[in-house]
Amino acid sequence: MPGGRCYHPLVRTLRRTIAVVAVLVLVLIAAFTGVYLQQQPILLTGTGYAAHNACAVTEVAGRDDPASDLPSNPLVPYLRVDGAGDPTTASLLGALARQRAWFTEGFGCTLARERPDLGAASVIEAGANPLTDAPPPSPNPALQAAMAGAFGDNLPEGRAENLGTRAVVILEDGELVAERYADGFDAETPQLGWSMSKSVANLLTGVLVEQGVVSLDDDHLRPEWTDDRADITVEQLLRMTSGLEWDETYDLGTPITRMLYLEEDMGSYVASLPLEHEPGTAQEYSSGNTNLLCSVLAERTGLGADLPRQLLLEPLGLTSATFEPDAAGTPVCSSYLWATPRDWAAIGQFALQDGEWRGEQLLPADWMDRSVEILPDIEPTDVPGYGMGWRGNLLPDGNLRWPELPEDTFDASGHDGQKMLVVPSEGLVVVRMGFTPAENADASIVQLVEDAIAALG
Repeated sequence: MPGGRCYHPLVRTLRRTIAVVAVLVLVLIAAFTGVYLQQQPILLTGTGYAAHNACAVTEVAGRDDPASDLPSNPLVPYLRVDGAGDPTTASLLGALARQRAWFTEGFGCTLARERPDLGAASVIEAGANPLTDAPPPSPNPALQAAMAGAFGDNLPEGRAENLGTRAVVILEDGELVAERYADGFDAETPQLGWSMSKSVANLLTGVLVEQGVVSLDDDHLRPEWTDDRADITVEQLLRMTSGLEWDETYDLGTPITRMLYLEEDMGSYVASLPLEHEPGTAQEYSSGNTNLLCSVLAERTGLGADLPRQLLLEPLGLTSATFEPDAAGTPVCSSYLWATPRDWAAIGQFALQDGEWRGEQLLPADWMDRSVEILPDIEPTDVPGYGMGWRGNLLPDGNLRWPELPEDTFDASGHDGQKMLVVPSEGLVVVRMGFTPAENADASIVQLVEDAIAALG
């Protein structure tokens, strides 16, 4: 073509093909980008879980296989986890939905975009806890048989593995009378209590009530609450009767996973939620209530992430205990207390002693009675017996949750079979830690306590 360019037909065809492919690629990229942006919050909960899990299991617990130590993640086939603790980074396919967990000595691991400034962690001395250096207890055949049942020694290999018991510690009158650990765990291995942390949040609140810093009747807990949420009280947060909208389902994209793995200020996130019930009228199990409570306690005291260490962990001498905070410096009181089984047992002993420790009364005298009391005029939750962070045995209708156990039994419970049962009338504390996603561990734990009572007769 004079004055122009002449292309071979093949070249023109190739150019047209490239143009079509380019358009298709742009369409696919746009579609992928749209889908990714739409699904990014859900994906970030998965990578956030992976980053925090890997950091905490390695840096806090001193274990080396995060993938098998805590509940599985549906994104595992596509996840990439780099580093260990400072920071640990998790991403999808090595590039997308990147989340980081940062390790801070004394405070464990925190999900945040940047390294959080949590201040210095108070030093915890061992002398206040007699269990720390207690020698292994003398063998008691009856107690050993009871623990064998809790470890599934009588079960087929597969079911015993599913039962997943990792530790049992038994105290009688404050003395260590029995303990056993699974392979790879020992008396020095911190283990995550999950929602047993809520029972410790109750104790933190009780210490501040005894000190006169807060009251159970305190309301107007957040300055931005200018509506009916201003009526929510400290006690209602403890009892999970705040009425704030919630869904405790552990799945990608639900409020509980968004709070734990997307929100750097968990208390503010929960405080932003609307009411679905009038405060004080209905009980709905909510980790959000507990974290909101601890954000209030941290703000009232000005202690931030150091709140649990100063108020409880140091006075009890819980040297192994790590209460991990969010990026705002609020302890994640719903879920993130790590401690050795012996230190968990010391917490149970403190509760059994109604808040007295080494001659000092740290809780109000009636605190534990009130904590296990179940109010009869509230629409109940799906967690029978839930009081203020602890669960009692005696239900409002007079029935017992566990007819096999004394009426005064109460417990702290956590995900995957973490359990601490306290039986004041028997002077007994029993701690069971484990990883039990595929088996109901409750029956074996109740049998363990029943057998321990018989053995100690």
